[in-house]
Amino acid sequence: MSGLNKGVGRVEVTLKWDPAPAGAPAHDLDLVAGVFATADPHGAPAHLVHFGSRSPDGTITLHRDSRTGQGFGYDEAMTLELDRLDARYARVVVGVAIQQGGGRLTFGDITNTGIRVREGYTDLLTHDFADVSGARAATVVEFTRAGADGWSYRPISRGFDADPQDFGTLLGSAVS
Repeated sequence: MSGLNKGVGRVEVTLKWDPAPAGAPAHDLDLVAGVFATADPHGAPAHLVHFGSRSPDGTITLHRDSRTGQGFGYDEAMTLELDRLDARYARVVVGVAIQQGGGRLTFGDITNTGIRVREGYTDLLTHDFADVSGARAATVVEFTRAGADGWSYRPISRGFDADPQDFGTLLGSAVS
């Protein structure tokens, strides 16, 4: 990045999927963000943000949660204010986990899945999970602190055969 590039500041991650067929258990996908300390950027997350929780400082918030995928377009939304995140954090990984309450589901079992990462009106990344169709959870994007230039991002599509609880502990291992 050049000295004039501020990097990524405030982004919104949105998730969509089609509802389950009539009579089938609901498909419930969840956005998950892991925040990693500068001292251990690939270890255990300092904290996880998902449904029912937000980052302690309020810089990462899930402000729209869907349990069915019913809605228009993107049904779940998370905002990451990276430019406000404390300097003790160097990495944020965002992924998606599929709730397994209605039986074993993978991304290939759910139609019209998609995720979008935006800064303002600019799409930084869109993904449809086709490359991880056999997974029950997947990472999508990694944000890393780029010193004085702010934050940078890169796609990291990696599937996991894990339920949501286990995915939280595996999220940071998505390194390539």
